[in-house]
Amino acid sequence: MPARSGLDRKIVDAALEMADEIGWGALRLRQVADRLEIPLARLRVFYRDKDAVADAWLARADAAMLAAPPAGFADLPPPERLHRMMMVWLDALAPHRRVTGEILAEKMWPFHPHHNLALVFWVSRTVQWIREAALLDKTGRRRQVEEIGLTALFVATVRFWLRDESEGQTQTREWLARRLRDADRVMGLIWPVRHGEAEA
Repeated sequence: MPARSGLDRKIVDAALEMADEIGWGALRLRQVADRLEIPLARLRVFYRDKDAVADAWLARADAAMLAAPPAGFADLPPPERLHRMMMVWLDALAPHRRVTGEILAEKMWPFHPHHNLALVFWVSRTVQWIREAALLDKTGRRRQVEEIGLTALFVATVRFWLRDESEGQTQTREWLARRLRDADRVMGLIWPVRHGEAEA
């Protein structure tokens, strides 16, 4: 991995700005290099292809979510912790929401099986980071159920968010809050909290 000089971030920023103008599918890395006035070989030092640029953009959402949480975060109930972390993740991508949708659509294109498989692993890793950030520590069968449910909810939330035109993504925030409350009630029925047991 080359030493970070800030150029890696400028490449991603330029790619996203251009994709806002012409669409992610039409974007070519040589156009990004031209805009930054660097040789294409210099760009290649940081990113092997356009998909790697996309991965770097999505990784920014992970970094935002994993930043130090606000004071008192650990005292919040699990649904609220999950809500905050998932919305931090989405808020980080919101400045280029349409392009983010185009990136994900390209990763799902059936004639890119190497991208399809990578997307499955990416979703799995992202869900694990959400669990870490939200301080979910259950193990065993409950963890397995939580992971399956959270994966389905994450995918559904991203799909809803991609169509959300409301200011500040208000509709997504409300939709996610309702789904998390419903999920928490179901989990409470399956694994009721015993007297004196802390919820996590």
